[in-house]
Amino acid sequence: MRALVYTGPESLEMRNVPDAEPATDELLVRVEAVGICGSDMHAYLGHDERRPAPLILGHEAAGSIVQGPRTGERVTVNPLVACGVCRACIEGRANLCPDRQIISMPPREGAFATHLAIPARNVVTVPEHVSSVKASLAEPMACGWHAVGLAERILQRSLSSSACLVLGGGAIGLGAALVLESRGAGEIWIAETNSERRSTVSGAGNFRVFDPAEPGSGPKGGAIDLVVDAVGIEATRASASAAAKPGGVIVHIGLGQATGGLDIRRMTLQEITFIGTYTYTPTDFRDTAHAIFDGRLGALDWAEERPLEDGPGAFAEIHAGRVGAPKTILRP
Repeated sequence: MRALVYTGPESLEMRNVPDAEPATDELLVRVEAVGICGSDMHAYLGHDERRPAPLILGHEAAGSIVQGPRTGERVTVNPLVACGVCRACIEGRANLCPDRQIISMPPREGAFATHLAIPARNVVTVPEHVSSVKASLAEPMACGWHAVGLAERILQRSLSSSACLVLGGGAIGLGAALVLESRGAGEIWIAETNSERRSTVSGAGNFRVFDPAEPGSGPKGGAIDLVVDAVGIEATRASASAAAKPGGVIVHIGLGQATGGLDIRRMTLQEITFIGTYTYTPTDFRDTAHAIFDGRLGALDWAEERPLEDGPGAFAEIHAGRVGAPKTILRP
């Protein structure tokens, strides 16, 4: 099969590779759409030791089953493969399974390829009226779905009376904002430094989009009930610490930098809750997919599409900051 292979820092090559071979409990999926994630970018830059070269990256996938009794069924793929028997899995928190695997990380190759092997329990059927591109957004948007759900359990007020701030207008940040909007959040701010992306994000929902580099353009400090940090660098954590009001909640999704930024003294004195959130549960993924299918998360018309062969150029342009779309989808 053909695949886009990560071969070393800032190096990707189209190659002929051995065909994906599904195990007994797995399906063979022909990949029709697969998104470029921030974690793919970290690997591409050589910043992720969990993804050593050579490796097929990509985990935000949708396509069609091409082998077995379900042949022809269109599906979106939950890339987290859990054991199913540990305490976390039994409790419905498979994202915390100590033996979890994810496609695009050894021993599982990713979805920047024509075909993918995935356990049958990891797919959700896609209705005919939903495109594979929209279906592939289930994975990044499930991160926001899970994050907002965690925050709702902690907030001492309803979302309808809450001021919310999302740091980062990429697919995960925009997805979180769309989830907040679908659940009736009272006010939603989105901070995004890319001017082209700000324009796209502004049209995706009823949001107050601003450039955080412009003084006075965002909400007042200490005025936000819920902050979603979808970037996860020192600067955004500092912004989150300053933005949250006393008793507020910060939900941290991004993994840009490992340390720095949090104002621990203020968070302690003002009882600001910090929640680290990792991906989503299987239920979150299914619920997000069905919200996409039902149209509850908007038109989802903000992704850029490119052929898989254009992958090397797409990665280079994203790294250079020349891509304004919140999500780039590759089409094998």
